[in-house]
Amino acid sequence: MSDIASHVRKRSVRIAGHRTSVSMEDAFWDELASIAKTRGLSINALIANIDESRGGNLSSAVRVFILDDVRKRQAP
Repeated sequence: MSDIASHVRKRSVRIAGHRTSVSMEDAFWDELASIAKTRGLSINALIANIDESRGGNLSSAVRVFILDDVRKRQAP
């Protein structure tokens, strides 16, 4: 297995009219893009939706959202 931690990418996003950044591993960015496409949203729009309900760090909230989405899709 490759060292995923060494492939962290920081990307700028615009949420509620202001710029911020999200740092995540490539695998999370890929999955987020897939979820956004399935829902007919841009990545920025999906992150804005996640931001509305988060309680802590945005990057962590996005990763937890992705994990929850993957788990829901794998549930019997």
